[in-house]
Amino acid sequence: MRRCIQLAKLGAGNVAPNPMVGAVLVNNDRIIGEGYHEKYGKAHAEVNCINNVSDNDQHLISKSILYVSLEPCSHFGKTPPCVDLILHNRIPHVVIGCTDSFEKVNGAGIQKLQYAGVEVETDILKDECIDLNKRFFTFHVKKRPFIILKWAQSNDGFIAGEMGVPTKISNDYTNKLTHKWRAQEASILVGTKTVVNDDPTLTTRNWFGKNPVRVVIDVDLKIEPSANIYNNESPTIIVNTEKNDKLNNITFYKLGKNENMIEGILTFLYKNNITSIIIEGGTKTIQSFIDVGLWDEARLITNTLLNIHNGIKAPVLINTLPKDLIDIFADRIIFFTKQYNELL
Repeated sequence: MRRCIQLAKLGAGNVAPNPMVGAVLVNNDRIIGEGYHEKYGKAHAEVNCINNVSDNDQHLISKSILYVSLEPCSHFGKTPPCVDLILHNRIPHVVIGCTDSFEKVNGAGIQKLQYAGVEVETDILKDECIDLNKRFFTFHVKKRPFIILKWAQSNDGFIAGEMGVPTKISNDYTNKLTHKWRAQEASILVGTKTVVNDDPTLTTRNWFGKNPVRVVIDVDLKIEPSANIYNNESPTIIVNTEKNDKLNNITFYKLGKNENMIEGILTFLYKNNITSIIIEGGTKTIQSFIDVGLWDEARLITNTLLNIHNGIKAPVLINTLPKDLIDIFADRIIFFTKQYNELL
């Protein structure tokens, strides 16, 4: 099962809104096939696993144990049901990491296997398998994207100088890591001031992988059309109170007159099948999510050698203890994580 999880992670950033899944086929303690869900709309992990069994081992498939990190699907989507493939290959024993909370599966795959006489074991490394697909489960259980907060601050707790003057805080290696994070998420969000002050592209230019959908809060449409967010490098959603419109890769989403900003954004993203979002600032935007408790992970980067003294104060997390940390030269990255055990 650990190998299933390891394989599944290779699909990070490429399979959303589907979950990441890995599968391993074992005969007498020997792996004869393995695979993972590589790209949205393409073959699932079980299909790739069985297809990777060599010609010499084909006769062993019906005498093997299939390990899979998530309950096999039992419905027709972009691909046929994986349960049918398992039954077609007469695999007698299936070991599953965790059940699938998606309403079209949610135990139906397990039930169909059991009705056909397949021996099924479940909840093997359950917590690790839930954590693997925390975005997917959050999306389907909580009906909103998985929310990650990320910001960089000086050692004395500022994200920028006076009047919002941009200040280079994190080093180049940390910046590559943050672009990797962007490639792993479906969308990225910033507020008006971040765009006006920094003119970011919000892309993965320092890492390989697709660009996230850009979400920009621009209530009164103050951002100039010459800003980088309008460059069509990635689909972009402009959250405002002025108009609904679509032009090339740009979608203007108009909030309702009495609509709550955060709830409106999350509902719009949910309806558009966007499973995760990384919020990169600034302080007002990030703090607004913290204050209402709408976040799942936070990643705080602190340059331990930099002091700004005066400027824009960094966001402040409330009643939260760090879960992990890493150091990249002078940059200390602290990870804060909420619990996911309510997801299944």
